[in-house]
Amino acid sequence: MTNSPTTPPGKVSMLSLLARDRVASTAAVVLVLIGACAVVGPMLLGDLAVEQNLRAVNLPPFSIGAGWEFVLGSDSLGRSVAARLVVAAGTTMSVAVPAVLLSLTVGSIWGMWAGFHRGRRESVSMRIADVILSFPSLLLAVVVLYVFTPSVANIIAVLAVARIPIYLRTARAESAELQSRLFVDAARTFGTGSWATIRRHVFPTVLPTLLTVAAVDFCFVMLTESSLSFLGIGIQPPDMSWGLMVAQGRQELQTAWWIAVFPGLAIIGTTVSAAMLAAWARMAGDPGQRWRLTLPRRGRGKITARKGVA
Repeated sequence: MTNSPTTPPGKVSMLSLLARDRVASTAAVVLVLIGACAVVGPMLLGDLAVEQNLRAVNLPPFSIGAGWEFVLGSDSLGRSVAARLVVAAGTTMSVAVPAVLLSLTVGSIWGMWAGFHRGRRESVSMRIADVILSFPSLLLAVVVLYVFTPSVANIIAVLAVARIPIYLRTARAESAELQSRLFVDAARTFGTGSWATIRRHVFPTVLPTLLTVAAVDFCFVMLTESSLSFLGIGIQPPDMSWGLMVAQGRQELQTAWWIAVFPGLAIIGTTVSAAMLAAWARMAGDPGQRWRLTLPRRGRGKITARKGVA
């Protein structure tokens, strides 16, 4: 059963809203496909990604005659670029996703606790966040990974710590504003504890904003990991990531451009798709803006044009 044009915006499901937006739905499909490759790809193509074939060195894209695995060409050791691209997706996602989840969990809980209680707890928490933010994330990661051994665990840890203040400040601002609302005062009047109030009333309200921030931050973390691997202090061979593939192919751009271009396109496609989906999720999660997604595309264009004229 489909929603009629007169259905209130609040009654329309998120999937229905996503299906109406071609850009957001395309971005979601791209991310789902990349996620599937990251999960299933290493199990299916792990050996193929490291298998060398000196008879098929630097094959150009669409060299189907040498085998389906060379649809995106081969590198200087005769390894399949397509297989390496799929396996590298798993490594890149295994760094970006845990780092974002860890920083999201720690930062949001810490920020809601500080914003709800205010006072000295809030002041100390914000000063700690300011100290961490005073160091650029990429520079902090470069220094830490230069001192310690570059590994997946160390990359996740340093990126998660560097991004915690983003969620801390967001959750603190949201919970501090909610702390003075009537429904929070009513919960306190009935004797509800601090953590119970945060869990039942503050967290559901803050969650959409935090998820939107996490989607945007995912792009930053993935680009940072790719930059670290490109500089040689991120993922180390024999493991592979998109950033490492770009670094390994940069010396052969004139003779075998596909070695570096395809992983670069994968990075761009993933980050752009995540940013588009985050922009859609922000509008869909805002009750004051969600009604715009229920309009036909022509209607949205007319509203935007009227705003521009005004």
